[in-house]
Amino acid sequence: MNKPAILVARAVFPETLALLRQHFDVTDNQADEPWTPAQLAERLQGKAGVFTTGSERVDAALLAACPQLKICANMAVGYNNFDLQAMTARGVLGTNTPDVLTDTTADFGFALLMATARRISESEHFLRAGKWDRWRYDMFAGAEVHGSTLGILGMGRIGQGIARRGHHGFGMQVIYHNRSQLRPEQEAACGARYVSKPELLRSADHLVLVLPYSPQSHHAIGAPELALMKPTANLINIARGGIVDDAALAAALREKRIAAAGLDVFEGEPKVHPDLLTVPNVVLTPHIASATVATRRAMAQLAADNLVGFLVHGKALTPLNREVLGG
Repeated sequence: MNKPAILVARAVFPETLALLRQHFDVTDNQADEPWTPAQLAERLQGKAGVFTTGSERVDAALLAACPQLKICANMAVGYNNFDLQAMTARGVLGTNTPDVLTDTTADFGFALLMATARRISESEHFLRAGKWDRWRYDMFAGAEVHGSTLGILGMGRIGQGIARRGHHGFGMQVIYHNRSQLRPEQEAACGARYVSKPELLRSADHLVLVLPYSPQSHHAIGAPELALMKPTANLINIARGGIVDDAALAAALREKRIAAAGLDVFEGEPKVHPDLLTVPNVVLTPHIASATVATRRAMAQLAADNLVGFLVHGKALTPLNREVLGG
């Protein structure tokens, strides 16, 4: 019996490809070539499934051009590259990789918070430029982390992980805003208190963004929101590009309307707004919050398992649009 044909749209671990080839006729992209939407559609002809990484857009136009497609398995917890409504209408399943990256991403979010608060990147650039010739009482004096107020916008698994680290590890006062309030036992576990969004913005010493991207969350942090924040506050974005208005943020940083920012994601990435590259009080990383070897392997494994589970056994592990499965 012929194996179902699938496409792996980006480079991935060789062992992941080996696993997939046990079950499928695999077309890979180990050269990691960038494809236009038209090139992606061309390579998807005759394919029942596709292994994506978050950078491949699956929308109504692509689905119309690829009528044999049955599943898109994202190697990411976010799925704003999927038009789930269009996929559901076409009977195409979407899957993602929740849970396996929660702790690693929460670790990185807290690392970015600390690097931003303590001006680590700024001071390293100063040192590397040969400018350090003496000690000063106020040299790169940053913000306290322990005992300060940690604000979290978006309180899912990763947000709760950051809250636990702040509350239990650093004695921080944790406040949060979310679409819905957590259960009392969940709040108690991470020492968190629910507040309105304006109160969150006004009160946080360190504001961490962990909400999913959607049209409703586009520019959730823009000029009006930045104006509510303390001039001593730090903003950390490990969520998705587009949640922050990067141009407005760069202006706020340049004018010292907030103290600093730490950004792992950007609107229009991998392009970065040029104004962010000219301000010193920002830590910039290239979307690496989940980037440990163990976690990335676990993400690849779960995406592969979703393809095998659905196309071979009729059952996916982490479906996004469960209605496609029926029953």
